[in-house]
Amino acid sequence: MNAQFSFVILTFNEEIHLPRMLASIKNLDAPVFVLDSGSTDNTVAIANDYGAAVLQNAFENHPKQWDYALKNFDIQTPWVICLDADQMVTQELNQQLSRFSDEEYKDIDGIYFNRKNYFKGRWIKHGGYSPFYLLKMIRFGVGYSDLNEAMDHRMVVPGKTIIWKDGVIIEENLKENNISFWIAKHNRYSDLVAQEEVERMMQIRSQTVKPHVWGSPDERTAWLKQLWWKLPRYVRPMLYFIYRMFFQFGILDGRTGVIFHFLQGFWFRLVIDIKIDEILKQKNGDRASIENAPSPVKFVLAFVALFAAFYYFNIFYFGVTSPGNHYSAFLDQHVNYIRGLRWLLLKATIQVLGWFGFTAINNDYELLVPGHGTIQLVYSCLGLGVMSFFTAFVLAYPVKFKSKIIFLLCGILGIQVLNVSRFVLLALFWSHNKNRVIDHHTIFNIILYLLIALTLYIWVKHNDKALNHNAAN
Repeated sequence: MNAQFSFVILTFNEEIHLPRMLASIKNLDAPVFVLDSGSTDNTVAIANDYGAAVLQNAFENHPKQWDYALKNFDIQTPWVICLDADQMVTQELNQQLSRFSDEEYKDIDGIYFNRKNYFKGRWIKHGGYSPFYLLKMIRFGVGYSDLNEAMDHRMVVPGKTIIWKDGVIIEENLKENNISFWIAKHNRYSDLVAQEEVERMMQIRSQTVKPHVWGSPDERTAWLKQLWWKLPRYVRPMLYFIYRMFFQFGILDGRTGVIFHFLQGFWFRLVIDIKIDEILKQKNGDRASIENAPSPVKFVLAFVALFAAFYYFNIFYFGVTSPGNHYSAFLDQHVNYIRGLRWLLLKATIQVLGWFGFTAINNDYELLVPGHGTIQLVYSCLGLGVMSFFTAFVLAYPVKFKSKIIFLLCGILGIQVLNVSRFVLLALFWSHNKNRVIDHHTIFNIILYLLIALTLYIWVKHNDKALNHNAAN
């Protein structure tokens, strides 16, 4: 029997997952302890057949369940590995564990594994989900379950930790292939997270892990949580979804991945924000914040409707003012605002280049700086999609119209100033390399969306403070 470490596994109706998990660790010949929370299928029988020690405990939340397991099982090994039943140990991690010796890790209290998460059979590789480090192996009697968390459970150790980057566990909940199960599960989780955040507002809960942006994976998570709690409700799910999709390249995860990022990054967190306000209202607290916070449904619907209207109208108008089946000569010659914007950007770029001593010439679509290069201002260069997003957000957000208009005009002007700056740099320094992985449109959009997110955050926070001040008076 392995004397270096034991496995502790949490279960509830896991007959579909537990055999897979146990098979992935069988050759390690380590003690296995299973804490079940009232399974009605064959989960307990499977654990008993394997030779695992089994205990029962009614489920309240994951941190308390882990705490019960660590305190009530008769664990004799110096290390314990804490896993969920829907996880598996990969061959690479299995080999690392087979060579593990406590003597070589005397100054270490915890080891992070790298998790690969699957949703509907697809590895979620982007959107901040890979690599994703979890403290799964802890020194027994030293590490413990963080009871200051209600849902986002983690182990805590007081001493040094290391990361096994190649020590991968696979997490794939096959029951989540039924989307109704996923929604019902996360609806329950949203209750726990909402209640936890309200308790943090009331200073009933505190963070166990010290927040540190350059610290361990859990310290970095604690720092990001503090930032998250400061963001305005209803706005933060949208900002987070955009961040995951475009800045962490979640869009590269394909159709299934985009669905996952939308559900987990936007829908789940929007539901939490709604439930937070419901709890606060029931407690008769934070009245001003609740009364003045944007209606989540109204705001989201207004934003989506306005963004779609602006975005697709621009595409439609570009189509009818370009030679083709639906071409309108009248609109093209008299009210072609897209051509007008292109002309304005070209002239502004030439003017800026002139200030730096460069001569440039242009036609309707191209700009040439002799001795440097040529750039083409195609439709995607004009920033109409970015402006559609920014305009829709500002108009949908419930503040005074005057404040919207001033901010909107300044924002659009700022976007085009950045656009002109981009064209100047492209005209002078950009080389047309067909082998580039990311083109200049993608780079520009990433930078611009990041600046817009920061600007919108400051604007929303400013307006929230003004609304709350007026309500208090």
